[in-house]
Formats: sequence, C-alpha cells, structure tokens
Amino acid sequence: MTRIPLKTYQINALDSLKTYLEQARFLGAKVAYDAHEKPGVVNKRAFNSLPASLDNVPYTCLRLPTGGGKTLLAAQSVRIASESYLEREFPLVLWLVPSNTIRSQTLETLKTPGNYNYETLREAFNGNFMVLDITDFTQIRPHDLTSKAVIVLGTMQTIKTEEANTDSRKVYAHNENLEPLFSKIPVGFTGFDTINNGDDQGKIRFSFVNLLRMYRPLVLVDEAHNNVTRLSFEVFERVNAACVVEFTATPASNSNVLHSVSAMELKAEEMIKLPIVLTEHKTWPEAVRDSILQRKRLEVLCGKETQYIRPIVLFQAENQGQETTWQVLKEHLLTNENIPEEKIAVVTGDQRELDGINLFDPNCPIEFIITVQALKEGWDCSFAYVFCSVANIHSAKDVEQILGRVLRMPYAKRRKNEVLNRAYAYVSSISWPNAVTQLHDRLVEKMGFEKEEIDESLEPRQPSFDFADDQPYEPFRQPDPIVVMLSQEVDLSDLPDTDKQAIVMSKSDTGGMIATVVSAISSIALEKLVSHAQGSQAETRLKLHLHQSATQRAIAPVNRGDKFIIPQLCLFIDGELELPDDEIFLYAADWKLIGPAQLTETEFSLQPDGMTFAIDILDGHVRQSIVAPAEQLNLDFVDTGWTVNELSYWLDKRLRMPDVPQPQMLEFIRCTVASLEDERKIPLTALSRGRFLLQKVLNNKIGRLRQQAKLRGYQILLYGQSPNVEVSYNYSFSFEPNAYIPPRQYHGKYDFKKHFYPSIFEMNGEEMECAWAIEMLGDRLRFWVRNIERDSRSFRFRTSTDYFYPDFVALLEDKRILVVEYKGDLYNPQDVGEKDNLGHLWARESQGKGVFLMAWKQDDQGRNVYQQLLAALS
Repeated sequence: MTRIPLKTYQINALDSLKTYLEQARFLGAKVAYDAHEKPGVVNKRAFNSLPASLDNVPYTCLRLPTGGGKTLLAAQSVRIASESYLEREFPLVLWLVPSNTIRSQTLETLKTPGNYNYETLREAFNGNFMVLDITDFTQIRPHDLTSKAVIVLGTMQTIKTEEANTDSRKVYAHNENLEPLFSKIPVGFTGFDTINNGDDQGKIRFSFVNLLRMYRPLVLVDEAHNNVTRLSFEVFERVNAACVVEFTATPASNSNVLHSVSAMELKAEEMIKLPIVLTEHKTWPEAVRDSILQRKRLEVLCGKETQYIRPIVLFQAENQGQETTWQVLKEHLLTNENIPEEKIAVVTGDQRELDGINLFDPNCPIEFIITVQALKEGWDCSFAYVFCSVANIHSAKDVEQILGRVLRMPYAKRRKNEVLNRAYAYVSSISWPNAVTQLHDRLVEKMGFEKEEIDESLEPRQPSFDFADDQPYEPFRQPDPIVVMLSQEVDLSDLPDTDKQAIVMSKSDTGGMIATVVSAISSIALEKLVSHAQGSQAETRLKLHLHQSATQRAIAPVNRGDKFIIPQLCLFIDGELELPDDEIFLYAADWKLIGPAQLTETEFSLQPDGMTFAIDILDGHVRQSIVAPAEQLNLDFVDTGWTVNELSYWLDKRLRMPDVPQPQMLEFIRCTVASLEDERKIPLTALSRGRFLLQKVLNNKIGRLRQQAKLRGYQILLYGQSPNVEVSYNYSFSFEPNAYIPPRQYHGKYDFKKHFYPSIFEMNGEEMECAWAIEMLGDRLRFWVRNIERDSRSFRFRTSTDYFYPDFVALLEDKRILVVEYKGDLYNPQDVGEKDNLGHLWARESQGKGVFLMAWKQDDQGRNVYQQLLAALS
C-alpha cells in the first residue's frame, strides 16, 4: 500500500479495515461486520448502525492503546477507504479531532514534508492532495475535488449543534465563495439546507456542510470515545457520511470495534516502555529524591547506547492554593536537591517554558519538567522516563494523561539494557492512597490496556536506596514478599504443601494476624487470603495478583534464559534448502497469468439499462450505479476518452503483485478488457466508470487462479513422486522472549507450572484438559507452550492455502519436540486430512527429533488424551 515503515500490528489493523470495507461493499455494512473475525476484540457485539438514513454505512472502530500511532493509521486509512469502499480516485475527507490543540498538532504533521503522516498522503495520491483547517474551507475549488484528495481537519464541536442553532455555525452558513461548487445542482434538487429568509429564501445554501452532504465524505474520528452522544451521531447524518472510521484507545460501549491492538503488542513492537515500575513512598520528598536518583541511573545507562537519549523526569505538582504547588516543588529541587535552575522547566497554564524548545537536541539542558495538567494533550517526548507525582489526586483524567507521557519508547526501538525498556513512577502514599488500584483503573479504563495485560504492565516495588551504577539489574527477579493484614487467622490446613510453604502466618504488634506471601501460591490460596483481608478485598486481590504474576515471570523458563528451538520442515529447491512458502509452490507449478480472464455473467455484468453493474465476489453481491451520487450532479466527473490501453494501465497500477511480472499482468488485463468490450459487448465508457468494481473482480479472479497453482505446487513438492523434504535446524524456529503476545489470556482452574512463558493463551475447557494431560507427563516434560493461532511469531506449518498452528508444542527432557493438535470430540477418521499429514511428515523426517500427535477426547482405541500422549512417546 505504501512504503512508509509500519509495525506489524499497524499492518494487521489496516488489513482488517481493508478486508471489512471490501466485504461491506458487497455484503452491506452490518452483514460484513457481523461476519468479520475481529482480531483481538474481546467483547464482541452485533453491529450498531448509524441513524436511519445511514443505517448501512460502514461505521467501525480501530482500538489502539496510548502510544499506538493512531494518527498515522488514520492517514493510511484514507487511501484504503477510498479504493476499497468509496471507489473514488480522490476522496473528500472530514477528519475530526477532540480539541483545538490536537487539531493544530495534527494539521502540522499532515502538512509538513518528511513527516510520516504527510508522506503517507503524498505517496497514496501521488502528491495530489490538499490538507485544510476547517476554517479555510472557502479555499476549496471545483477542480480540487476532481484532481486531488481533499482532507479537511476540524473538531466535532465545529459541526455538532442543535438543529435550531445551525445558523450560528460558519460551516452551516451561506457563503457566496462556495457558489462554483454548487453550480451543477439542478433547480429544485432536494436534500440540502436552504436559505431561511430574504429574496433567496428556499434556495440551497452554499454552505460547507451542504458541500459535504453532496460529496459524501469519508469521516475519520480521533479519540472517538468522546463522541457518543445523540448530537455526535447526528453530525454523521448531517454531512451524509459515506463511511465512518473511528480511532481510540478506549471505545465506547456502542462502538463497532473491528480490530483491537493490545498494549503487549505495542511493547513487542518496541513502541512503548513497559512495565511501569511503581514505587510508593511515605512522603513526597522521598518520592522526589528517588525519582532524581532513578534519572541519574538511567542517564549512565543511556550513555552506553548508540543513539542519544537524555532521560527526563515529569513532576506533577498541585494546583495553586494547595500545599505542593509548582513553586514549592521547584524551590525544593533548587534548594534541597541542588538541581541547577537551567535543568528545570515549568509548564502550566501561565508558565510555558518549553515553547520553542527542542527537547531532543543534545545541547538542551532540561532534565526535569514540572507541570500540573498542561502536558495532557498531544505532548510527546520519548525521553520522558520517570513520572513523579506530589499531587493529591482528584482527577483520574490527570493521572492517565500525564502518566501516558512516559510510555513512548525512544526512537521506537528497544534498548540494549532492560532498565531502559521500562517506565518509572514514584508517588507518596499520602497523596496517592491506593496508588496500585488507581493506576490499574486508569490503564484499563482510559489508556486502552486490557485487564489481563496489567500483570505485565504494572510492577509495584518497595523503595530502594541502592542506586549504584554497577548494580546488576534483574528484570525478572523474585518480588519482595507481600504482607496482607487479616481480620482473623486463616486455616491453611487444606492447602497443598507448596502454598503452606509460601504463606507465613504471624501476629502483629497489635495482636492481629498477618500473612506474608513469599513465593507463588495457588488461585485457591489467593482467594482464601482475600476473603479474610482487612480493608478493600478488591485492592488486596489486585496486589496479590500482581505479586503472583511477578513471581510467575521470575520463574518462567523463558525468563531464566532457557531456549526453545524447533527444527522446521524444509524443501530442497535447485540444490538449496528452503522453507516452504507461496513463492516456492508457485515456482514448482510454473505459475503464469495468461489472459483473458473468463468472467461469467454472474461475476461481472452490465444491466439492460446501461447504468448499473451486477457483480458477485466471494459469495457477495452488489448492484451498483455506475455514476455515484455526487457525480450525477456534476458532469465534470463523467469519464470520457478512455481507451483500452489507458484503462489497462489504470488497473495494472492497482493490481500489481510481486509474483506476477508487470508486462504479464498488463497483457492479462488488456486481454480481459478487450474481451469484455468485444465479446461481452460491455461499452468501454461503462467499464471505465465501473473500474473500481472491475478492479475488485480481477483481483479476486487472479487470487483464485493463484490458489489453484499453489495447490499444484504443494502436491508436487511435498507428496509427489519424488518429494525432497528435510527437517532441519538450519531453518529452526525459536520461541523468543518478547514474542509471545496472547490476545486473550487463560484464566482457568489449573495452575500450570511448566509453561515456557509466564502468561498463557486462552483455552476452552477441553483444550485446558489437554494441557493438563501434557503437564501430567511430569519429569518427562521440561516445558510447553500454548501456541497462539494466526500469529507469525508462533510455531507453524505451511499448508497449501495458509498456515497450520498446532495447539501445543513441548520440549521433553530427552530433547525431543512434542507437537500436539487437539481435535476434541470422539475420533473421526474423516476429520484428519492435511494437518495430520503435515504433522506426521515433519515427525517422520525429523529422524527422531520430533513427535506429532493429533489428539482426541477419545481415540479409536478408547484412550483418553493422557493415554494417547504416553502411546505417542513410547
């Protein structure tokens, strides 16, 4: 789509949007959404339509946590929506943001050459685009709408208003400068706001909103959770939106979330610093002192990096009239901590000491920034590593907005030293009571983290006074014991010995009971302590849960330095060992694209009236007017003068594929267009007007032809008369330390002890029983992994169509690799097929290195899963 470098999670989110919009074009917005897979979305719900007049308009949301690059994805979405759904060469886009501050910042990125957002639009439209602030809408000329993508940036508040107040908004007002844009509308055409009084009463207003209504814009909504009121939805109706795409970290309950990116995906892609190491002090001066020491320690480590980084501390002071104002805090830094004044900047409503300052400049001296709330919108400096609050928290919003400023990773690249891959927060228990709970709630409710991700996102620690520069850092050390004050003594007699050893019971000085948890405990033991805890059970449960998670991280094999490497099934191609892939299968099948494509009447046809196409793609059907609504009102849009070659070149540019040489593709398209014109008698003018639909038909047809060739090549190479396969460590797969990102995590009755990673991908009840059967192998088992499906970082086999992700992969003590695909139900010989063949081919060619089992709830010999495992390993 574009050569702008994108992270994998960004590519996946955009692919999901593209797939949905293509399906919505043929199936309708609701049917396509309800049928869409929705990667990463936990709470799936039925499609929520826009108001009645737009009930079949695609209205969808991409969820990205703080730091995920929502603006870049929005810029990328312009071309995707334009080609996949709007079918326009040059779209009109209404881009809505939550505030004027964000508006000016976004506008700058979209208009500055070299910025990724600008370059995305430049490349998508070959430089033919314009970006305007909504206050400058009078600059739009008729030729702009036919020759370039027009992106207008504004706030929802600019357009959102009660019906009776539309006259007070400039975007609703009659403006003679817009008259040329309305010159083609026939007299008496309805559906627009009209002038209410004067000699022109009843005539169409030349307003910006009417212009939007006529051209049906693509609407992009940033921070969409702010726009869930009735008036917000009426905005989409008033502008007659053709498609609405939202971007937010925290979708509203009625948002149509199409794709959800987890915070752990951002961490894995090196976008954000995690976990947040939280330290609670008794007083705010102690918190300030340790934040300064932490910054100094980070600075020493940054000096060993190849890229320049100057760690910065963000201090949150209190509002005027309270105890610890910015003046009090600054004086404390100057007097008690001996910080030079030139290293301190104050940013409040009145103090703007960062204006015009480039914090990334190596000559910039600023190491400490004091603020109250002023950094909460759009401020972005990835050198910010330490957050220290001396404020009494009254607004949860202040917490998440300022905390979010220390999450971005410098240069979006993981640092060599693990210390530099984390963010740090220092608070006092006086000003931040229940800090762990507060941060947990803000991360989940406002910053787009899933509850299951908090385990790896928040790490409470005890204050430390040892900041020696040469002190070895243990990112996965056993956490300090956690103390739980109990309302009464807890009976531990019915718990396993491991729980009894991990929980130390004692009496407090006041005669109460204390439970000190020193290592991992079972979920049953955890709940028993919670039920007898003094104070908030929810807070106690959260602290115990975080302690449990930190313990599990410390003991997980991956964090102890263990390696899990698996030999892969390879092919000999022209004397070279290669991993199976599409290119190799197509090479073996001698793949060539030879035209013309034989398009049947049901695949592509022109209706008798000469004005509509009827097209079927992947079981979808569309009956679409050749001339779009806006084009019906403007004859400048009608395509004239197209030739077969011109249309072929247009289609070739959009259908180019890496496995088809460009001359071959062009000739295939040319033959197809000529065939449609000569043999099917479809006029070339009609083909040119319906070129976007024809593009989709040809893309689908080529995909089917390619798949047929892949299947031939696959059979030849793997199962032909002389297959040449080998299982080799030369192309080994490795479960990497930061590459296991479960989109949904397991929370079940078993406390698994030998999973390679501290977290486990979700399992249904029968899969959970299969995993337990694997752990029952006991001393024969070193560790295992619940494989994540459809994740390129997981172990997989290449099939003729896609990839096969086995459910479980285990390393045995005898160094064999056990691969298990769990089928469930009772044994059914008709339900094995390609996966079973592939797995056994890998095991057979591994020369004893691998074992493959297609496991059933009960096999043909009546054996349960554990018995099947024992038989496979014998």
